[in-house]
Amino acid sequence: MQRRHFLQASSAATIATTLPARAQAYPARTLRLVVPFPPGGPVDSFARFYAEALGKQLGQSVIVENKGGASGALGSLDVKNSPADGYSLLFATASTHALYNLTEARPRYSAADDFDYIAVLGGAPIAFAVGPSMPKTLKTLAIAARHNPGKYNYGSPGTGTLMHVSVERFKQQTGAPMMHIPYKGAGPAMQDLMGGAIEMCVGTLGVMLPFHRSGRMHIVGVATAQRLALAPDIPTIAESADLAAPFDAMLWNVVAVPRGTPPAVKKALADASKAVMNTPAMATTLAEQGISADLHIGDAAASAYVKAEAAKWKPVVAQLGTVLGQ
Repeated sequence: MQRRHFLQASSAATIATTLPARAQAYPARTLRLVVPFPPGGPVDSFARFYAEALGKQLGQSVIVENKGGASGALGSLDVKNSPADGYSLLFATASTHALYNLTEARPRYSAADDFDYIAVLGGAPIAFAVGPSMPKTLKTLAIAARHNPGKYNYGSPGTGTLMHVSVERFKQQTGAPMMHIPYKGAGPAMQDLMGGAIEMCVGTLGVMLPFHRSGRMHIVGVATAQRLALAPDIPTIAESADLAAPFDAMLWNVVAVPRGTPPAVKKALADASKAVMNTPAMATTLAEQGISADLHIGDAAASAYVKAEAAKWKPVVAQLGTVLGQ
């Protein structure tokens, strides 16, 4: 009899200790935000601003983890294979979630089927930069490359990224035979440009701008329809290359989670993301980095945006298929 009472008491104690844990409101512990590129690049910078503000909004720490490699695929796979509980977030990009499934012959994940989406946050325009001793316009650079085949190399954050696709599109339009050198992120490519190992690199305007202003590199074009108020001295790529049509390319960022994440968790993250992005402090920080907010909050709106961007780039990638290794 005493043993039965003891077992009943033990069971009640067990239930009592587990119930509060199950009832804990999300988030109950630290979150991690995976950046699928190395530190120092444009994606990493934006992610760190966002993570700090998101942590304050949620009342829990948000730790940034850089998992670069395979043009962003390794970090994306890490989150895809994580528990769908809202504690592993991916700071995805146009490269990983619009272009990856277009450029990879054997993709290891599906942007449409393997992820749910929290919010599209906005992004930064692509920019082309050269070393201080290089030609100062893309038209002149293209002419020099055509007259010296094999002499000029450019670096990108990786094969199949938006930056890579953008330069290949430029090469096709100008006939400039430049060799592609893929890196594991924009940061290493910029370091090699400033060290003289490559002649041109492609990144985003905000990250490159301080080096442009210090004279360590020269931005020769930005992929927007018109010059930007942030840097009115820098021509558009169409201007610099003397192209007939505008040359637009925006590296947007979207927060993604593993498919199957509970709706209530996704809503909590979406609401917090909206609050974060609407603060004056965030608006100022992003403007200083050349990042434009373009919010599409919630799974339905963000998913629709990602799918539309993939559809927009599909014909460009198809036209560049051979040079992208397809």
